[in-house]
Amino acid sequence: MLNKLLFKHIDNSSLIVFRIIFGLLCFLESVGAIFTGWIKRTLIEPEFTFSFIGLEWLQPLPGNWMYAYYSVMGVFGLLIMIGYKYRLSTIMFTILWAGTYFMQKASYNNHYYLLILLSGIMVFQPANTYYSLDAKKNPGIQQIAMPNWCRLLFILQMFIVYTYGAIAKIYPDWLDTTFIEILMKSKQHYILIGDLLQQKWVHYFLAYGGILFDGLIIPLLLYKPTRKWAFFASIFFHLFNSIVFQVGIFPYLSLAFALFFFEPKTIHHIFLKKKPFYNENEIIVPAYKRILITLGAVYFIIQIALPLRHHFIEDNVLWTEEGHRMSWRMMLRSKQGFAIYKVVNNKTKKSTIIQLNDYLTNKQIHLVSTKPDVIWQFSQRLKDIYAKKGEEDISVYVDCKISINGSPYKQLINPEVDLTSVTWDPFKHCEWIMPQPKL
Repeated sequence: MLNKLLFKHIDNSSLIVFRIIFGLLCFLESVGAIFTGWIKRTLIEPEFTFSFIGLEWLQPLPGNWMYAYYSVMGVFGLLIMIGYKYRLSTIMFTILWAGTYFMQKASYNNHYYLLILLSGIMVFQPANTYYSLDAKKNPGIQQIAMPNWCRLLFILQMFIVYTYGAIAKIYPDWLDTTFIEILMKSKQHYILIGDLLQQKWVHYFLAYGGILFDGLIIPLLLYKPTRKWAFFASIFFHLFNSIVFQVGIFPYLSLAFALFFFEPKTIHHIFLKKKPFYNENEIIVPAYKRILITLGAVYFIIQIALPLRHHFIEDNVLWTEEGHRMSWRMMLRSKQGFAIYKVVNNKTKKSTIIQLNDYLTNKQIHLVSTKPDVIWQFSQRLKDIYAKKGEEDISVYVDCKISINGSPYKQLINPEVDLTSVTWDPFKHCEWIMPQPKL
């Protein structure tokens, strides 16, 4: 049964077409970051970036070299698209993209994380065995079939993403549309749809439609009688997100996954008519079967476990942010805050209030005023800055208050705790984060 599920061969038209779309979108995401000014705002203008904790050494290249970095990524995207040096190109794109993801948190986005995972999955896919320069130069690798696990990897990955996305939305401020209303207020200037997006019935439609879509789209696409209608709903959902929220390539990448849900014959007929169609349904079990199953099992156990970790950490993740990243908690809350950083020289007892504008961009100021891990990181950086000035024995105290989804401002960080003397543990609650106030 397992052999049939994983190793039955099917026509590979869906994977070949997906490779072309995926490579094109990787190219567009890379060059788009250049031409929209994202690189300048996020990686060039700041004096430093808040990288993931433990990767502080991972900083943007100096000067304008990040433009070259993203240009190289764009080239690798094109090479993936045309299937030239496919394996190397995919590995290099994955490494470079992961570098930029872990390099900064000012523009954190679940979609960026997803692109790392998908790029990594594509490394192991036989996506260059047809309609590629690799296959043209080396006809020996040309194939018209692939094992079924190639499509199942994508289906299971997206099932995890959507399911956790649906579950995360089941909380009061989403269900009563408080957050949706805040989100849509920033869209009221949109031509034609701005006023419509302020309607209460639209807020309820988006809130409950979002939960239903995320929770049901994968099963409905898998079930043949509902597949076509689910695909139409997917088109509406993702185009709406693209227009209203402007979330880059993700809506179009999500639509591309439909290739793996429709019958191989359908995809072949629409996109690759000249390609021979494979219809043998052979079951070919490779010698590396155990290794493949073990790696797949470990990968998906991690993918299932990571989004659950916040349930084992004290307090509400919406408040503490502990366990938020890599958990598919997408567009769930609006958080505002302000913070006062006080540096105290423990020898002279002199205290200094930090002017955040002297060190940070506006986007970074928002981070160090709302995110506990970044607040801790900036405190450590202040310690290093003062040490270079000759003041090695200092303490940093932070008075930070935040508002979630328009609620009254409440104390987030214990102002009596010296943040240079405490640690950050990604899998445990930090006691210097104040408990979420009872409403």
